[in-house]
Amino acid sequence: MNKLYFLLFAAKTVFSTCNPDKVNGFEKVYSHYKFTKIGRLPAVANESSGIAKSQNKNAFWTHNDSGGKPELYEIDFQGKLLSTKLIPDANNSDWEDLAEDNNGTIYIGDIGNNDNTKRQLTVYKVPPGNSETEKITFNYADQKQFPPSQDNFNFDCEAFFYHNENLFLFSKNWSRTNKYVRLYQLPAQKGNYSITPFDSIQIDTPVTSADISPDGKIFALLTYGKILLFGIENNEITFKKPLGCFKFVRKQAEALMFVNNTDMIVTNEQREFFRITYR
Repeated sequence: MNKLYFLLFAAKTVFSTCNPDKVNGFEKVYSHYKFTKIGRLPAVANESSGIAKSQNKNAFWTHNDSGGKPELYEIDFQGKLLSTKLIPDANNSDWEDLAEDNNGTIYIGDIGNNDNTKRQLTVYKVPPGNSETEKITFNYADQKQFPPSQDNFNFDCEAFFYHNENLFLFSKNWSRTNKYVRLYQLPAQKGNYSITPFDSIQIDTPVTSADISPDGKIFALLTYGKILLFGIENNEITFKKPLGCFKFVRKQAEALMFVNNTDMIVTNEQREFFRITYR
């Protein structure tokens, strides 16, 4: 993956497009990746919207989108259902993404807010081997109207990951003109918080999932049609170091997970899942 560090772009607005005739280096980034369709998820995961590592290294957890059961499904890399985990004291209002920490704790983002009308969102914290579910609740301090105007329709979220005792959330921007993704930081501890964006970047398509590499050096954003890569320096999660961007058009892709420091798994809501291999 070190080769990617030579693909640093100067402008923060570089990710407004992935067209090779507009972004120098796009073809070079794309050529480093191989896309393989692994197969289909089991029928129980009929609207996969988030994925995270299982303690079984050859499997991952996923869940269904809004209105699904409050359950996680453990699936191996061949698409076989290994187990089902009911999440106690939880409701699937609009589950959108998963994250995990180094201890195997799973964070479930009940953070979907398509209409931008919710005043409180929830992340469920599920420790391994523990039947108790903790709640991390929050609101967006920068939201003053419910819903806001169509030019500020930026209080939905489908993408987050865990890093250093915090969750990092990326807005799914539905605004008509103001195409900026906002980055928020939320403590990964039980409590109620009011969060404010601390960075932003212009992206012309909604962000649907995010993950960080196991070595903590890169994070990736999945969008409708693209995967964007950013470098991490001094353990700081920001948009300051864009690395590259490549197209990934596989229907309605909603979930992404690093399986190692270079390769990723992506699922879509049509039960397909793919391995993206760095070569």
